[in-house]
Amino acid sequence: MSETSDRYVRVADGFSARVQGVPPGAWSDPTPCPDWTVRVLVAHVIGTQRRVLATLQGTEAADVDVDVDLAAQWRAASAAVRQALDDESLASKTMSGMFGEQSFESLVGRLVCADTLMHTWDLARATGQDEHLDPDAVSKARAFLAPLDEAIRRPGGFGPRIDAPPDADEQTALLRFCGRAG
Repeated sequence: MSETSDRYVRVADGFSARVQGVPPGAWSDPTPCPDWTVRVLVAHVIGTQRRVLATLQGTEAADVDVDVDLAAQWRAASAAVRQALDDESLASKTMSGMFGEQSFESLVGRLVCADTLMHTWDLARATGQDEHLDPDAVSKARAFLAPLDEAIRRPGGFGPRIDAPPDADEQTALLRFCGRAG
């Protein structure tokens, strides 16, 4: 198992735990992402996994059905990413996208892990669950996102950066960088 595969498993497992912990009546609750409910946020994360896999496979991503068991759709999507990471020929396959040409493993380690990690916190905050994130994944997400700074601040992306106190821990610094006040 590669470092990226191991980190993806930890990040995906963290998101899985928060999805399983969503109280039955909370799926329509707001999240820290403007205009997104818990249901929409979870569907977004599933959709991101599916789009990356579809690019890898040269197919169209299946739409997320927000009216069907999102936990089951998440489990299937994350299992498919894990399986692709464990297949060396797929993990090393070069893909083109908004971050240039890179291997599937690199795209998962950068974009997919960062997106899933941030939305794990969003989901936890929205549903009153544990907001603690994997420290190594936080560090790697900061390293990936920092050079992108202004490019990620757009509608549908991250909001304006919030200055973090000088003594902020790494998770707080990442959250503030990504526009979260947490």
